[in-house]
Amino acid sequence: MIVDDEAVIRSLVGEELGDRGYTTLEANDGIEALSLLDDSGPIDLLITDVGLPNGLNGRQLADAARVRQPGLQVLFITGYAETSVIGDTQLDPGMHVLTKPFEMDVLANRVMDLMARNQAAN
Repeated sequence: MIVDDEAVIRSLVGEELGDRGYTTLEANDGIEALSLLDDSGPIDLLITDVGLPNGLNGRQLADAARVRQPGLQVLFITGYAETSVIGDTQLDPGMHVLTKPFEMDVLANRVMDLMARNQAAN
């Protein structure tokens, strides 16, 4: 699942991952993402921007999604410094950060790595 309020980012990431054989869901904000998660069932990976509109930021979305699906892998894509995502604490296991701007190949390789971790854990 790709969550970003910038349609261009969602589209580019979705297209890149689709070209590599992944099926993606896309949401504009955290509220829409949680609704999709509730309707679609388990997902393999949540890719979310940190700064999202409508009252639920990316970290709050990730926490809520992990209540619904414990152990969900999360990749934060953000233009902010990593410390804005994690504050004064470490990220929970299974949460990762990729800072914008990034090359699509870097994103795809990161996704492949996280998906491989999912398969190894199951």
